[in-house]
Amino acid sequence: MPQAMTFTSLQNDVRSYLERGASAVTDPIVYAQIPNLITLAERRISRDLKVQGFQTVVVTNLQAGVAVLPKPDRWRETISMNVGTGAQYNTRKQIFTRDYEYCRTYWPNETEVDEPEFYADYNYTNWLVVPTPDLAYPVEILYYELPALLDDSNQTNWLTQYAPNLLLYATLLEATPFLKNDERIPVWQNMYAMAAQALQGEDLSKILDRGAVRNEA
Repeated sequence: MPQAMTFTSLQNDVRSYLERGASAVTDPIVYAQIPNLITLAERRISRDLKVQGFQTVVVTNLQAGVAVLPKPDRWRETISMNVGTGAQYNTRKQIFTRDYEYCRTYWPNETEVDEPEFYADYNYTNWLVVPTPDLAYPVEILYYELPALLDDSNQTNWLTQYAPNLLLYATLLEATPFLKNDERIPVWQNMYAMAAQALQGEDLSKILDRGAVRNEA
């Protein structure tokens, strides 16, 4: 059985494919750059793909009288948001996304409070929730995140476990312009695209299977 990819093994694989950066002594610039190229590759993948492996859920509480809700670390895109209502806050109620201008028009006086109905991106690190919450409602947020980036102290993440070939090709694709080896860009771009398409196909299959189960129930 092949060994699972790690941050260290990925660096070694990249050096082998590039035939560069074998050591800090013989090729110090490339050797030092490879970890940065891996980080760029991880960020590229998280921008390009919306798959289940990048989905996560956070449960927190709104703050009574405060309309701005901080986004979680490594947030990329919101999927859905719901609040707990009722006597025990266990009745889930979805609140719907709207643009910022709509939310400000719908609830222009931020000091007035009521049960939330909508949310918008306030900026990259916060949401705006309207009406301004009248209570500290529990809120459940489903969103796409940037996986925890690899480094010497974080040797594995979702990509190394479930999409190692995609991560390798993405890193090689990031490396070719740095090495001014532009003729290799189409090669790694094609390999990256094929791996990404396969991963998205697997994800779509899971979604369809889940729908079929629901229909059969």
